Amino acid sequence: MEFVPEIYPVLDRTDRRILSLIQADGRIAGVELAEKVGLSPTAVGERLKRLTREGYITGYRATLDPLKLGLNLLVFVEVYLDKTTPDAFERFAAAVKRAPEVLECHMVAGGFDYLVKTRVADMNAYRRFLGEVLLALPAVRETRTYAVMEEVKTDGALPL
Repeated sequence: MEFVPEIYPVLDRTDRRILSLIQADGRIAGVELAEKVGLSPTAVGERLKRLTREGYITGYRATLDPLKLGLNLLVFVEVYLDKTTPDAFERFAAAVKRAPEVLECHMVAGGFDYLVKTRVADMNAYRRFLGEVLLALPAVRETRTYAVMEEVKTDGALPL
């Protein structure tokens, strides 16, 4: 069997601890982060630069409260395309990326083509989104909607 080098080097325990800590609090001060992992601030800074350069850290953002912003309804939508050709997939993906109401969109294996996650003010706003945005996207044949009744886990932290 031919040796294929790993795309990314193996992370050591300290790298994983740094990633875990900044994933929990992206605004943690460098000095505090250094104290928690047992390194100097300079060493932690160098590791952060390397982890960013190597693509482990892809950015930083604030987590906002959707309810305070009036976005009370979380909805998942199964999307079925009228044809499953590379062109249809590309056109749909390009169009969905331009829809600001779409939080996430995933091509999936199984009984439907895409799973869309959206958040809107209420059911009336969702109905408008469905009719004016989602059903107007290229190649959409059918959708199935699942309104979220309770958000059980939303932290989205990767298991390190």
